Amino acid sequence: MQFDEILTPESIKRLSSCSSKKRLFHDLGEMAESTLGLPANEVVEALMEREALGPTGVGGGVALPHARLDDLDRVRGLFLRLEKPINFDAVDRQPVDLVFALLAPETAGVEHLKALAMVSRTLRDPATCAKLRANSDPATLHMILSEANASQAA
Repeated sequence: MQFDEILTPESIKRLSSCSSKKRLFHDLGEMAESTLGLPANEVVEALMEREALGPTGVGGGVALPHARLDDLDRVRGLFLRLEKPINFDAVDRQPVDLVFALLAPETAGVEHLKALAMVSRTLRDPATCAKLRANSDPATLHMILSEANASQAA
């Protein structure tokens, strides 16, 4: 699996301000509506339901919120780079500034897990995260994620 299969440059955004995890989920819902044609309220609700099971802040300033939705035909991603980190109840108690949301069909089994593993592996790399934090252009961020994934696969 490659980033190009789940993430487009249009699904990448830099946010200059975000006040809370709940606000972040609303921003992700709006992005999903504008780029994927999904109902924003359903995306927000699904992300919040999943987050209630346990925080998806994985440490190192990274969060991987994810949810399953009926209206999808395949796994899709949304990426946000926050200018100001927010509290995300991460495992290391550090605020989060890199957010990769995965949205999967209700019926997605192994594909959802493969995508989550790919994103997790990529965002665990400090060099990749440093490059993402140093750039704000969506096309550049997409290229950084794609190249990092390609070099891991090689």
